[in-house]
Amino acid sequence: MTKRKNATLLRIPKRRVATASSAVESRILFLRHQRVILDADIAELYGVPVRQLNQQVKRNQERFPSDFVFQLTAKEDEILRSQIVISRETHGGRRYRPFAFTEHGAIMAATVLNSERAVQMSVFVVRAFVRLREMLATNRRLAGKIDELENRLDTHDSTIQDLIEAIKELMTPEEPRRVRIGFQLPAGKAKG
Repeated sequence: MTKRKNATLLRIPKRRVATASSAVESRILFLRHQRVILDADIAELYGVPVRQLNQQVKRNQERFPSDFVFQLTAKEDEILRSQIVISRETHGGRRYRPFAFTEHGAIMAATVLNSERAVQMSVFVVRAFVRLREMLATNRRLAGKIDELENRLDTHDSTIQDLIEAIKELMTPEEPRRVRIGFQLPAGKAKG
């Protein structure tokens, strides 16, 4: 039976893989200098209620150190509520601050949930994090190249400016030397 499950996982059409990966990528946020997914998004991806996901995390706390999952602060929660329009608890929304899962935490969540969908979706989660990491590395390299070009332009600008000044000096005619009329003492002999 496990061979059959693996075979069906491998035969997922490329379009579906791309769609699932982009759906995961759109849910990844940058918080506390880390890429994370909120508990509600992971629960939806893995096909379980948020309550069940958070219960499993609490039951398996030893599997979820602080670098795998953390709870948002009140300020972070408030900022996210305003950005992604989550209803307030007075309007039927969440009554507690959400948890944020890092890449490793999201994978660990799939292992504690033990649902077939969680295992399948964890593959997409990993791919999404890897793809974002690659994009970030590409952006860093691109930023480095832009800085290098700016430095070259700065040196070229100063070199061009020096050339223009030299050309201007060559274009201005030199004042003709005036020859003094009359007797001149040789240099070194003074009047005495």
